[in-house]
Amino acid sequence: MFSIGIDLGGTNIAVGLCNEALEIVDKLSTPTKAERGADAIVADMAMVSKALLERNSISLSEISYVGIAAPGSVNSADGVIEYSNNIKMENFPMVEKFKRHFPTDRVYIENDANAAALGEALGGAAKGTGSSVMITLGTGVGSGIIMNGKIFSGCINSAGAELGHTVIEFGGRQCTCGRRGCFEAYASASALISMTKEVMTELELKKINSSLFDIASRSGKVSARTAFDAMRAGDPYGKALVDKYIAYLAAGITNIINIFQPEIITIGGGVSNEKETLVAPLREIVSSEQYTRGQAVKTKIAVASLGNDAGIVGAAGLGR
Repeated sequence: MFSIGIDLGGTNIAVGLCNEALEIVDKLSTPTKAERGADAIVADMAMVSKALLERNSISLSEISYVGIAAPGSVNSADGVIEYSNNIKMENFPMVEKFKRHFPTDRVYIENDANAAALGEALGGAAKGTGSSVMITLGTGVGSGIIMNGKIFSGCINSAGAELGHTVIEFGGRQCTCGRRGCFEAYASASALISMTKEVMTELELKKINSSLFDIASRSGKVSARTAFDAMRAGDPYGKALVDKYIAYLAAGITNIINIFQPEIITIGGGVSNEKETLVAPLREIVSSEQYTRGQAVKTKIAVASLGNDAGIVGAAGLGR
């Protein structure tokens, strides 16, 4: 038997066919084109799912269930997307609508960050653990919490996904959520880019040369890699930026460990491509700052291993 995992994103709809071991057998994707509206999107989700079955000569009777990972506030019990800003859905009965296009009894839905965390727990870097937290360092700071092997989402289905909106600097940088000083405003890839641009502006005003300018010029933009590349080139301003960023990241992760004490925290998203350059100094700071620093057993910190497939694998595991 197989399961289907659908990762509904703002840019693409990615659909994976998974075997019983939650290994992706095959996958297809199509542009989301969010401006078309929710009904057109759900029709495409079903269309791609059917195309995947046809391409692999698999019948509907061989599908145990379908799982959907969706952005926003998701009521998994009722199968409803209560609110999604990026794809403009409000109180949208996703499961019911999907079943009209793809006739199967078992369809599950979950927030995309929670599904990604479940994917890492079922088939990624957190496999074999009972408790884990995944954070994703991208445009924002996404997150998901797994406790006793299950997604923890709180009483209104958004608890685990919003760790990025815990404050680490009171009255600090403005966050998109309306608060100031959020973890996301300091530890996301967007935050690192903003900090890098601020330093470059200051250096330019002072007429100080730095590898930051050469690296940004060669790539055509300032990215989350710019500061890391400058540090690798021996640039002191690049190193100072990376050190500052990792210190902010460590502050948020230490808070997460002090609250949840998970067996492992996995880090995904674009910044995680730095791997040990990011994680090694991060571990050192967190180890010295966490409340349980004197105990032998500590939360492991590792780079997530499933990459962009985490949402598919997690969605495909929702019916377990």
